[in-house]
Amino acid sequence: MMKLWSDTFKDGAAIPGACAFCVIDPVTHVALSANQNPHLAWSDVPAGTKSLALIVHDPDVPSRGDDVNQEGKTVPADLPRVDFFHWVLVDVPPDTTHIDAASFSDGVTPRGKSGPAISASPIDGAQINPRQGLNDYTGWFAQDAQMAGDYFGYDGPCPPWNDAIVHRYVFTLYALDIARLPLNGKFGGAQARDAVAGHVLAQASLCGWYGLNPAVSPTTK
Repeated sequence: MMKLWSDTFKDGAAIPGACAFCVIDPVTHVALSANQNPHLAWSDVPAGTKSLALIVHDPDVPSRGDDVNQEGKTVPADLPRVDFFHWVLVDVPPDTTHIDAASFSDGVTPRGKSGPAISASPIDGAQINPRQGLNDYTGWFAQDAQMAGDYFGYDGPCPPWNDAIVHRYVFTLYALDIARLPLNGKFGGAQARDAVAGHVLAQASLCGWYGLNPAVSPTTK
């Protein structure tokens, strides 16, 4: 069975603030953080694997934004939740065994990191460079004059600072029977999920949590 783990955080534990887009600020609620991708490693990739794909998503994003980050309001725990994609990485060489911390992202990049092609792969010895999809900060910042742009690659957690729940962040690695996913141009997490369907030989997941509401996530640092 394929295994996925991280030296940065344990499965089911808090994700460090260094891996987040934002951290708690006692005055302004939130402040930009180091935004470093975590270390990831895996083993027992099945025979016949031709590429790997990594998709990272938050399944706990509010389906409505009426109360999000509003003074005097709380995003209710029973509000229906939707997916928010934080990292889409495809066409990873099958002999890759790990991703170093801060190798794909180290700091917040206003207007987003470039993609989908990676000019110099952070993956040691890669003969074919992986491609990165758009994460959902692309839509989140679309109306922000200072931050709007295409956000490729990894950008970490920044859940609402007034959410009644902490958010889960699910890292899923797929071993695929295809060397290059049939994705062209700009693509996002939903498109990548659709593209891997029918090509998955094995998959493994790792889940961490993160919150910016001190009332429900006092140990987040």
